[in-house]
Amino acid sequence: MKAGGILLLLTLVLGGCRGPLPEGQPTSAPPPPDPIAAQYRRPVSEWPAPEVAEGIDWQELGPLPPAPAGLNWTDKTRLGRDLFFDPRLSSSGQLACASCHDPQHGWGDGRRVAFGHNRMPGTRNVPSLINVAYWDRLFWDGRAPSLEAQVIGPLVDANEMHHTPAGAAARIAERPEYAAAFTAAFGDAEVTYPRIAEAIADFERRILSRSNRFDAFVNGNLRALNDQELRGLHWFRTQGGCMSCHHGPLFTDQQFHNLGLNFYGRPLQDLGRYEVTRRAEDVGTFRTPGLRDVAYTAPYMHNGMIPGLRNVLLFYNKGGAHPPKRAGQADDPLFPRTSPLLKPLKLSRDQIDDMIAFLEALSERQNGLSMNFLQGLRDKAQEDAAAGAGP
Repeated sequence: MKAGGILLLLTLVLGGCRGPLPEGQPTSAPPPPDPIAAQYRRPVSEWPAPEVAEGIDWQELGPLPPAPAGLNWTDKTRLGRDLFFDPRLSSSGQLACASCHDPQHGWGDGRRVAFGHNRMPGTRNVPSLINVAYWDRLFWDGRAPSLEAQVIGPLVDANEMHHTPAGAAARIAERPEYAAAFTAAFGDAEVTYPRIAEAIADFERRILSRSNRFDAFVNGNLRALNDQELRGLHWFRTQGGCMSCHHGPLFTDQQFHNLGLNFYGRPLQDLGRYEVTRRAEDVGTFRTPGLRDVAYTAPYMHNGMIPGLRNVLLFYNKGGAHPPKRAGQADDPLFPRTSPLLKPLKLSRDQIDDMIAFLEALSERQNGLSMNFLQGLRDKAQEDAAAGAGP
């Protein structure tokens, strides 16, 4: 074979023929654009209108507004960080705030319900602390109006940290290294429980979700979400009915709803917000969680009984839970009624797959703080305990 023929053969084998294909040979045309995804590659103001229940005052989805406390850390923030990871706040010296609110588990604990003092199991799933700076009310039942008020709840609960405000402050005051930290944060070295709560709350306000691919998309990067994720966004806004409760930058209405999971009149009964308000309409209602970083906050619901995102969507697809009245409950004025917002959705398997893809696009793994830094804090606490520097 002559040199020219060899060169032609190598070109065909290694690089393929770059010239026109022989007549009649099929070409690989690019796939047609997805018609649903194409609707969302237009400005947000031109997106299809969401399907929400009548009377819902919904907000458009979008990126988070500026952090209420700002992003810069102060001496108070650093003190709150150290206290958040310090097990001396508990009576046993073994449980810190981070024992239940672990950054490696989306600032929850990854369990169905928490384990507290003497390994006593709780009754509710640990809510994530992601973006708590934006919340109006804290806990699943909304009983705390502020982060400072929320801090004391686990501290004094007999099944959680099992301590007293005075006892926790005295324990912290025994540690000489805290004198300089309290002085830097508050102007003097006095350790009081209100100061402890204020510092921890200041730290918790910096636990923020990072910008995710959905944020990048609405900020103009039209390649940040693929066609499947955009179809999931469409089902989320329309047939899925999610926007009735999960809307706005936080993907939540910050309201309370009954999903039928209260087990009223049975051993696992949880009356929810009724324990706070004593209003019959609040029996079995719980706060709507935000969906940012939702892929990393399993298991789900107030009792942690739904293990994964697919299970959550299947639950909503069948219309939630509508337990019937049992014997003796016919005239019970407190019998809870599942929210009328929950109805069968008739989503297909492919639509559910699309919605899962979209929800995962709302999640950014390293939310808020450096994982290496936080692991270092955890290691230091374990070393102190091993060296007898505990309570």
